[in-house]
Amino acid sequence: MTPSRGDWCVLKLSAFSKLAMLLRADTTIHLSRRLVVLLWLMASSAIAQPNIVLIVAEDMSPRVGAFGDAVAQTPNIDALAEQGVRYTQVFSASGVCAPNRSALITGVYPQALGTQHMRTVNRDYEAVPPADVKAFPELLRQAGYATGNTAKTDYQFGEPFTVWDINHGNFALPPDLALWRQLPQDKPFFAMINLMSTHESRLATLETQGQGAFGPVIAGLALARAALVSQVTDPADVSVPDYYPDVPRVRESIAQHYDNIHYMDAQVGEIMANLQADDLLDATVVIWITDHGDGLPRAKRSVYDSGLQIPMVIRSPENSEAGGIDARLISIVDLAPSILQLAGVPVPDFMQGQGMLGSETPRDYVFAGRDRMDQVPDRVRAVRDHRFKYIRNYRSELPYFRPLAFRDMFPVMQALWAGNEAGSLSAPQRSYFVSPRPLEELYDTGQDPQELVNLAGQPGYARTLVRMRDAMDDWLARVGDKGAVDESEMIESMWPGGQQPVTDRPKIVLLNRQLVITSETPGASIAYRTKSRGPAAIFSESGSWQIYTNAIHWPRENPADQIEAKAIRYGYAESAVTSFPPN
Repeated sequence: MTPSRGDWCVLKLSAFSKLAMLLRADTTIHLSRRLVVLLWLMASSAIAQPNIVLIVAEDMSPRVGAFGDAVAQTPNIDALAEQGVRYTQVFSASGVCAPNRSALITGVYPQALGTQHMRTVNRDYEAVPPADVKAFPELLRQAGYATGNTAKTDYQFGEPFTVWDINHGNFALPPDLALWRQLPQDKPFFAMINLMSTHESRLATLETQGQGAFGPVIAGLALARAALVSQVTDPADVSVPDYYPDVPRVRESIAQHYDNIHYMDAQVGEIMANLQADDLLDATVVIWITDHGDGLPRAKRSVYDSGLQIPMVIRSPENSEAGGIDARLISIVDLAPSILQLAGVPVPDFMQGQGMLGSETPRDYVFAGRDRMDQVPDRVRAVRDHRFKYIRNYRSELPYFRPLAFRDMFPVMQALWAGNEAGSLSAPQRSYFVSPRPLEELYDTGQDPQELVNLAGQPGYARTLVRMRDAMDDWLARVGDKGAVDESEMIESMWPGGQQPVTDRPKIVLLNRQLVITSETPGASIAYRTKSRGPAAIFSESGSWQIYTNAIHWPRENPADQIEAKAIRYGYAESAVTSFPPN
């Protein structure tokens, strides 16, 4: 009998729990005994794959009660944290969504993918990652999972049709908070639910004047927010960081951000209630995370902790460390290999992140970058350890704040521009509008969490400066940095002559009653579907595109069936469809 969704992960998660207790057990247990037990646990759980729900909130630092924020009203995420583990030292690879989402979905740094600029569509191209790179949900599909996504992709290399069984919704519409119900019922599932309610755009007010094409969108979002989001935060209660002027509209905007977080928290509660109603809580790993830091200026689009540090909670059934805290350094590129580990899927060599569930040595550093932001050029790289942050400004001749249409619509940035024009900003606030910037910045985040006191020129920190420089240089040499070349040159290498390459049409060959499907495009993903012939030789589609992993037995049960195949390499245009037997 085919296991139900509620049965898929019980053995595997129980095995993880038992193994964790074993490894913490009396040190007198002999290694050979541990190995025997480990092998038994692996064998007993080999057929089980947990359901996984990944909830990604937008544009939000650790403004959560369970993470120590006294202003935040987040009862549902707090409850999730009580049932799971809080990860307190998690960092994004970019302070803005699209580059960072490419890292999240692949486990590869944006600088290595060619997705580091925000956004590729602003220069009319899609990035072409190395041929072996695949989005981890596609790897889950290859391993037998059904995968679904709602509301947002934003990977910068297109939306390959091979990644998801279902992919729907958009930036403005409410997300499906029970997405798994639309997936095939005979498979374990991976559901990625993106919550837009904390996005920077939701900092618009009814008075916000959107520029150009942004106008109608921003007005519509402000109206929708006014109808849905309750005011639960008193502006007098919020903390205003020293890099903002402490004026009423700044406090009101920060309070609005907290109100949006409160609304997003209710969405998390609804997701959990839906899992419980479907009797899936005991069979599902739930991960809640944000894509990068706050959607406020000098947070979003920055490489300061305000833009990079994010909260994460992982809840697993039978978690022996419920309510625990994990303070390891973790990068967003570690999420993809960790989810593959949870699913029992081998982690491919192309991934630059490291799994959180394996035996890898804990990180000493996390890394990030900032490149072109919409129309504003830049190149910044950053490295952080548990205490210090080092930043290298390759375009130090340019001020940090320059006109940027989308960001400049919102209240805090307008307050900063107004203060700069009036000459009323403090020295730290004013520094973001002047050039040149320092070539190097070094901060002690333990003593200076706002990263305002640059220690790079102080003799007492010379050894730390050298160590952090070396860590950055080692990272750049190891992963590669496509930001080192002009974007136009990079585009030409990916899209010669400015034209998008097209994936080669797949070939279908019948060998020994098996259909073998290939594409000559290196790195192409191939999918197929069955079409059944009805009256008058008219074919009807049967199901969605399925990932091709092995030869297909032929003939099918229905001799009138036809197989269609299509291929896609990330960043390329889709191939034409090949049919067998030919039309």
